[in-house]
Amino acid sequence: MRTLDLNCDLGEGAGHDAELMPLVTSASIACGAHAGDEATMRATVALAQRHGVAIGAHPGFADRANFGRKEMLLSADALRHLVAEQVAALARLAPLRHVKPHGALYTLAARDRGVADAVAEAVASFGKDLVLFALAGSELVQAGRRCGLRVAEEAFADRTYRRDGTLTPRGDPGALIADEVAAVAQVLRLARDGVVRATDGTAVPLTADTICLHGDGPHAVAFARRLRSELADAGIRLQAVST
Repeated sequence: MRTLDLNCDLGEGAGHDAELMPLVTSASIACGAHAGDEATMRATVALAQRHGVAIGAHPGFADRANFGRKEMLLSADALRHLVAEQVAALARLAPLRHVKPHGALYTLAARDRGVADAVAEAVASFGKDLVLFALAGSELVQAGRRCGLRVAEEAFADRTYRRDGTLTPRGDPGALIADEVAAVAQVLRLARDGVVRATDGTAVPLTADTICLHGDGPHAVAFARRLRSELADAGIRLQAVST
């Protein structure tokens, strides 16, 4: 039976964490840089533990004004420190299973080898048992493997793709999939066939070990419930990729 991980970025103040947590298998928790604080981290960790959800760190650029979605030019040393400091902050509260960069740090690491190496090296410094979540087919996947990490290649339920397998930039028209039916169809196609349909109609092969559900939309909970139901009907079992 095909298994699939459903992950969600939580602890970011969206207000849906308590409802979303039972619906996912992995939680990437903001570590106080782009969002969150120690109290929020503690509360989100407690929710994850209550529901048996795998806990991971979600480090991003320290830019709360832009929610970590604006690229910042930092040295490799500064990037390693940025990531390590945030992972350590969450690791003090609970054993971690994975690390997933957030926002602009995630997309920059996906295409820039230097940034990818710095992120992967920071994660590897905590031990090789942590799983690195990385955009499928990206530079961060390769960087993680070079560091000896287990890598979970990630795809998105509600984002569109370009023909090269990269995400459509958030600022571009059509970057987000607002239609639930289309988003569910994209996930089912990825799970069954390992293919995503790009915005130009191209069928792009894509590995999907884990699927990201964004937790900050107004219909996030309803979509998560529908997606779980559709995956179950398709015979796809949900399980944390770090298990």
